[in-house]
Amino acid sequence: MSAAANANNTRQAPVTPAASDEGSTSTISSDAVNRSSDKKMTKSQKKRALKQKRKAEREAKEEQEEKRLKRLSEMDEEAKILKMRDACKTILECVGEDPSREGLLKTPERWAKALMFLTKGYCQKVSDVTNEAIFQEEHKEMVVVRDIDIHSLCEHHMLPFTGKVHIGYVPNGKIIGLSKLARIAEVYARRLQVQERLTSEIADAIMDAINPLGVAVVIECAHFCMVMRGVQKSGASTVTSGMRGCFQTNQKTRAEFFSIINNRAYQHEPYRS
Repeated sequence: MSAAANANNTRQAPVTPAASDEGSTSTISSDAVNRSSDKKMTKSQKKRALKQKRKAEREAKEEQEEKRLKRLSEMDEEAKILKMRDACKTILECVGEDPSREGLLKTPERWAKALMFLTKGYCQKVSDVTNEAIFQEEHKEMVVVRDIDIHSLCEHHMLPFTGKVHIGYVPNGKIIGLSKLARIAEVYARRLQVQERLTSEIADAIMDAINPLGVAVVIECAHFCMVMRGVQKSGASTVTSGMRGCFQTNQKTRAEFFSIINNRAYQHEPYRS
C-alpha cells in the first residue's frame, strides 16, 4: 500500500503546479518577445513601403510633367495665340458683341496674351524656379514666410481667386532661398486650379525640393465665382491648409505655425535709420 502510494506520487511529480507555472511563464515570455519583434518589423516595413510609394508618386508626377511640357512645346506661341484669338471672337459673338467694333478689335489678341500669362505655370517646373538656390545649413528651427500674394483662376468657371499664402517648414540639413517659396507657389497658382489642390501641390513641391522635417501651407482667398455670380457673397473667404511631416504629427509644431501666421505681434516694425 505504501509502495503503491509512493509510485503514484512519483508519477505525478513531473506535473506539479510549480513546474506547470514555470513552463507557462516561459512560453508567454517567448510569445511576447516574438509579437514585439513582429510589430517592429511591421513598422519598419510600413515606413519603407511609404517611402517607396512616395518615390513612385514623385517619379510618376515628373513623367507626367515632362509629357505635358513636351506637348506644349510642339505648338509654337504664335499658333496658340491665333487659335485663342479665333475662339475669343466666337465668344464675343455668342454674348451679343461685334468683334469688329473699334473697342474690341484688339481684344481677342489682348485676351489671348493675358490668358497665356495667367496660365504660364503650365510651362514651368519647380526645378526651373528654384534655380539651385538650395543650401546646406544646420538650422533646426521653423522658417515661415507669410502674407505672400497669390492669384489664380478657378478651373470651374475660369474666374479669379486671389488672396494670401503662408508657408512654413522645418529644415533637415537644407534651406531654400526665401523668394523661392513664393516662386514655387506662383508656378502652381498660374494654372487652372481649385484652392484645395493648389495648397497640396505647394506643400508637396517643397517636400520634394528639400526633404524637410515638415511643411505647412495655409491659403486664404476670395473667389470671384462666389462674388460676381452664384451666391454673390463678397465677404466670404476660403481657408485651406496642407500639413506634411512634423506639422502633421506634432500638435505643438502645428500650433506654433498657426500662432506665427495669426499673431500680429510677429509683425516687424519698418526699418528706421
